[in-house]
Amino acid sequence: MYICICKKVTDRQIRKAVQEQDVTSMRGLRSKLGACNQCGKCAIHAKQLIRQCLQEKAVPEHNPRKAA
Repeated sequence: MYICICKKVTDRQIRKAVQEQDVTSMRGLRSKLGACNQCGKCAIHAKQLIRQCLQEKAVPEHNPRKAA
């Protein structure tokens, strides 16, 4: 799903930036993907998604299939 329509940035791109490019803030997101720096209407959703991804990264789910 598109989060930033102006820059065509999706939720998957934001998740990948947090997981693989160590994005931890809106400043980092703007720097890496250019998101949220035009109209700004998406900033609330992008910030929520960054927080969610950081929480998931800090407390990974237990998946017994991956452990094997």
